[in-house]
Amino acid sequence: MLGDCSGTDHDEQVTTDLDDATAVFLGVRPRLFGIAYRMLGSASEAEDLLQEVWLRWQAYDRSQVVNPAAFLATTTTRLAINELQSARARRETYVGPWLPEPVDTSADPYLGAERGEALEYATLLLMEKLKPAERAAYVLREAFDYPYGQIAEILDATEPAVRQLVSRARKHLADERRTPVAAAEQKKLLATFLQASRTGDMAALERLLAPGVLSVSDGNGALGIARRVVEGPLPVAKFFMALSAWMWEGASTRWLETNGQTAVLLSLANGNEAFLTIGVTADGIDRVLWQMVPEKLSQVLELPGLEE
Repeated sequence: MLGDCSGTDHDEQVTTDLDDATAVFLGVRPRLFGIAYRMLGSASEAEDLLQEVWLRWQAYDRSQVVNPAAFLATTTTRLAINELQSARARRETYVGPWLPEPVDTSADPYLGAERGEALEYATLLLMEKLKPAERAAYVLREAFDYPYGQIAEILDATEPAVRQLVSRARKHLADERRTPVAAAEQKKLLATFLQASRTGDMAALERLLAPGVLSVSDGNGALGIARRVVEGPLPVAKFFMALSAWMWEGASTRWLETNGQTAVLLSLANGNEAFLTIGVTADGIDRVLWQMVPEKLSQVLELPGLEE
């Protein structure tokens, strides 16, 4: 009987410890997802990574962990760096341009944070050019305001090295990015862009586009979707004029908030879905970004529409 009681007490203790571990993990999970998503640009890959973090946390000797939140952030970041290196190797075989997965930011304080520049769709695309360590340092500092000393611990680096990583990342992004505008202006220009595209007003389209504007379509080789980036106001305007015949006839639109900005989901007459958002600067629209890979749209398909 004594043995049975001892076994029961042990089982209850294990259950309590696991319940505590679960509560800790769930408490910081939104932040962990925010880190992983910004690092990988993929909601599905971020979810897979968090599953691995949970398994490691579950199996770890948690009695040795002084700061669980810091431990989990470190584990997430280091796994994300490794995964990003693998993901880049996989993307070398990707057909056409690769774009991130859009995500819902309306309800998540860590995804829709006021320090949201590192979440914007166009910025996520620019961050693809950063080295993994630079991206990690930038995300932790710019999106979550981690102290440089803590970032150094997470990355197993010195604080001066981390400051240099963040500085280099900021410079790389600043070189690529022009002065942004307010969210209301971005939404207004997107609405004007859609109207000009619908009505076939090529002159109006050209006036909206900044010098050096890029139209980037992610279809992973799907038929009928551009496999090359279109650059320049006139080529982009012509591109959308060529698309207008099949794109707008019988199509419906739904306005969304994703990645902290306004976007549109187009339900095309052929049954396909297309996600569209724009990057905007003081010079006009500098990025037109199309996501048309079905598995990358699973989250936004479930979002409620915004008022136009």
